[in-house]
Amino acid sequence: GHCSLSNNLSENAIRPFTVGRKNWLFSASPKGAASSAIVYTMVEMAKANDLNTYKYLPYLLSQRPDDKMSDEQLEQLAPWSETAKTNCQN
Repeated sequence: GHCSLSNNLSENAIRPFTVGRKNWLFSASPKGAASSAIVYTMVEMAKANDLNTYKYLPYLLSQRPDDKMSDEQLEQLAPWSETAKTNCQN
């Protein structure tokens, strides 16, 4: 395998979380901080998969994922799925 000689990609990948960590200090409750982290993760995963976050989040929420969905249905909502890429790519 090919390895990068620097860790810039890794540092850039975690930068939003370190910035977010400062913002989470001002969450009104632990549940609020957890919710912010979940949304932040969804946004960063969409960006990592070259999706338009302004298209992906409404697409995801319109499907209303829940615990009754099968693994296959949930997989279709994942930002790396072909369905999500078709509906939400830049």
